[in-house]
Amino acid sequence: MKHDGANLSKDDVVLETQGLRKTFGGLVATDDASFQVERGTITGMIGPNGAGKSTLFNLVSGFYEPDEGQVFVNGTDVTDMPPHEVAHEGLIRTFQTPRKLEGMTVREAMLVGPNPQLGESVIPLFTSPGKVQQEESELLAHAEELLERFEIDHLIDQPSTDLSGGQLKLVELARAITTEPDILLLDEPVAGVNPTLANDIKRFIRTLNEEEDLTFLIIEHDMPFIMDLADPVIVLDQGHVLMEGTPEEVKNDSRVIDAYLGGAE
Repeated sequence: MKHDGANLSKDDVVLETQGLRKTFGGLVATDDASFQVERGTITGMIGPNGAGKSTLFNLVSGFYEPDEGQVFVNGTDVTDMPPHEVAHEGLIRTFQTPRKLEGMTVREAMLVGPNPQLGESVIPLFTSPGKVQQEESELLAHAEELLERFEIDHLIDQPSTDLSGGQLKLVELARAITTEPDILLLDEPVAGVNPTLANDIKRFIRTLNEEEDLTFLIIEHDMPFIMDLADPVIVLDQGHVLMEGTPEEVKNDSRVIDAYLGGAE
């Protein structure tokens, strides 16, 4: 099958992969995957089951080490960095199934997200208690503003273990944004979510992209959702980038149709 691959001549690149390859035993999960995500876009990533989407997310975000290839965030090589260092370079990801933070309220969970805080070190607690308190107040105000934006501020004192799957996805999205990322990777943000909440999530993503200029790379199996939201769309097949194009180009490409009909499990 012919592969056109991705558009590798973008002007303002926030995320780039070059020749990523990952094998598990004899299984090739990712095969020479190269693509770029342009700053300010909502880029979709689709492909049949087994296409390598989740493996690619794990490679990009530092949870897996590639056998070959490189990952760049804002031009910095992050290939061998652990996830927390990749995050410091500006790339944050969410997970298909968000973790429930045991024993934490939503308010407390929101404060786990932000990048290193003064209060996490003992010395500033003694030398600059006023600054620590001011920072905590600012972070809490920002967290409350985000929860209000996502229309879940009424949950702020709820234990995170009491939230529904959809509510957890919204809290995780809000937590991710407290880190002020340059690019946010969303792993199936509407999986298992009712249609009303899926539309809300789509609206929130659009607003963050348009008003905050936040860049997104989104894996999603819900085709109407991703085709209505993302442009461009990258198509993976058998661990390789099959093509990249507008939603219309992707929907009408015979190779994409063949990949789904022949590759779906």
